[in-house]
Amino acid sequence: MDFMSSERPINPRFGEDVRFDLVAPGPARYRTWTDKPVRYFTVADKEGGTALGYVWASDEDDAAAWVPRKAAGGRALAEGGHWHARLQEAKGRGVPPSQALAEMLSDPEGNRGRALPGSLRDAPNADAVKTLAKDA
Repeated sequence: MDFMSSERPINPRFGEDVRFDLVAPGPARYRTWTDKPVRYFTVADKEGGTALGYVWASDEDDAAAWVPRKAAGGRALAEGGHWHARLQEAKGRGVPPSQALAEMLSDPEGNRGRALPGSLRDAPNADAVKTLAKDA
């Protein structure tokens, strides 16, 4: 018996038709981490002025994100949805991250918080802002 002369493929999966499904891409998003320098600003609670978190951005890696301040708890987490949505909308328009920050600072109102005027700062990378949010 000659096993090599079989007309059946060695692996039956190779004999099946290949089908590709076109999947629509998800919403446009900036990267959420970078080891490059970032600029960030503070978002403060409208009730009392406590820092809720930080919005940071880096044009070098097309990255930007909201970082909730741990000590601000659930209020900071809830406020993050607003700033995240604004970042996503800016990315959808093709806006560089630094321009998205500038737009947010020019229209500083959030749901529970607002961007603090004069709070724009530099940090060495995204992890530095995350550390600030944990320690502050």
